[in-house]
Amino acid sequence: MNIQQLEYIVSLDKYRHFVRAAEACRVSQPTLSSLINKLEEELDFKIFDRTSHPVKPTAIGEQIINQAKVALYNISQLKEIALNEKYSAVGTINIGVIPTVAPYVLPKLFSFIQEKTTGIELRVSEMRTSVIVDKLKKAELDMAILATPLEEDELLEIPLYYEKFIAYVSPSEDLYACTEIDSKSMPADRLWVLQEGHCMRNQVFNFCHLQNAFSTVYEAGSIDTLVRIVDANGGYTVIPELHIPLLTDAQRENLRPFVSPVPVREISLVIRNDYVRERLINEIVKAVKNVIPEDMIDARLKKFAVKL
Repeated sequence: MNIQQLEYIVSLDKYRHFVRAAEACRVSQPTLSSLINKLEEELDFKIFDRTSHPVKPTAIGEQIINQAKVALYNISQLKEIALNEKYSAVGTINIGVIPTVAPYVLPKLFSFIQEKTTGIELRVSEMRTSVIVDKLKKAELDMAILATPLEEDELLEIPLYYEKFIAYVSPSEDLYACTEIDSKSMPADRLWVLQEGHCMRNQVFNFCHLQNAFSTVYEAGSIDTLVRIVDANGGYTVIPELHIPLLTDAQRENLRPFVSPVPVREISLVIRNDYVRERLINEIVKAVKNVIPEDMIDARLKKFAVKL
């Protein structure tokens, strides 16, 4: 077994076509096929089902390919360690971001990286937490911006900022007359939330002391659309603090703060425990510190750099 064979099975899994996989690896198709066959003989398992069209991994093949991705990532980390001092602030960063953070952080983050840094290329994917965590573990992402804690032993969480939740209430609701809202007294049958799978949905359930059992569930990931649904249909929803600048003046009249203790979510930069590019991490942290209001930033990040 060698590195080339691992690269070839990962490439074939990606393209599901021998010729395209070989082209991506810059080898001939017979060479790629031969080395994959030898790896299968060595492991005494078929990694790919060649009878299907397109070709696809077998059940055991999927496990082998996932481990190959991790192994290739770890090999790349060896090179990163050697080059860390000279090149650590240069390179491509693959970042996953949850949809309830992306609209507020990404536009300004891109601008800061482009204007204030050189040699850093951001590749951002907007996905749900479960998908991002899976890709982090498989080394398909370098880092992520997520709501935490996650309680994942393989991952390291670096708190970035803390964001308050605010109620957005239709003028047709009794709650509209309140200057502050007690999260424990919010009627479940008038609440609009994100669909199952979004971490913010679970956070809202937790601080409102609600069960996952009511009918008014919006099946998508846009907080902006939740606001529009309340405007059109009544009821209320819960939005993060950073969404306020995106509201019109008229919509801001519908905001109601929660009574103390105010519900807050922690947003963190999440990496694998074995990630070594310390300076790149600090470049992203510095960028976030410049696009998020100072009073929301984690107190430790105001004073210290991240040290792995």
